[in-house]
Amino acid sequence: MHWIDPDFLSPLKSKVARFLFNHKGDAEGMLLANGTEAHFRPHLSKKVLKSIAPGDAVTLYGVKPRAADMIACVAIESADGERIDDTGPPAKAKKESHAKKSGDADDASLTRVEIEDTIERRLHGPKGEMRGVLLSSGRIVRFPPHAVDGARMTLTPGAILAVRGEARAVSGTEVIEARAWGESKAHMRPLDPKR
Repeated sequence: MHWIDPDFLSPLKSKVARFLFNHKGDAEGMLLANGTEAHFRPHLSKKVLKSIAPGDAVTLYGVKPRAADMIACVAIESADGERIDDTGPPAKAKKESHAKKSGDADDASLTRVEIEDTIERRLHGPKGEMRGVLLSSGRIVRFPPHAVDGARMTLTPGAILAVRGEARAVSGTEVIEARAWGESKAHMRPLDPKR
C-alpha cells in the first residue's frame, strides 16, 4: 500500500490526451488535455489501460515533485468512478522482477532504429527526474537513468535529437530504448548501459 493516503490530496481533473509507455511496453504515465504529465507505476498498467482510454475524463490524486511540472499519481479515478489505488506491485510481480533483468523482454518484438526528430517535451519519473522525451512524430524515447545527467540543456523542446536503439510498437506508437544519442546522427555518442 502506498504510504500517502489519496483521500487527503487535492484532486486534479482533466481528460487523457495519450498514454506514455516505458521501453518494456508498459503504460507508466499519461499526458492530460490540460498539458500536465502524470506518472504512475508500471504495475498499474493493465488496470489503467482496461479502465481508461484516450479522451476519457480522469481524476488524479498525487504529489507534485519540485523538479518538474508533473504529478506522481497515488490513485487514478475513471469517469465512471472506478478508483485505481497504488497498493504496490503484487507479490508475484515482485519475485518475477528480481528474476528478470533488463533485456529479458521478448526480443522478437524489437527492431533496431536510427532516427532524427524534434523533441516535443521531456518525460519524467515519479520524483521529477528526466527519463525520456516525446518526439514530434509521437515516438517516445527512453534513456537509462544516468544518461541524461548534465544533458538537460540539450534535451529541450524544439531541439533536434538523433537516437539509435531498439524500438517496440505499443498502442499505435513506438517506444525507443536509446543506446546512443546526440544532436545529429553524425554526433551520436553511445550510452553505457551498466553505469
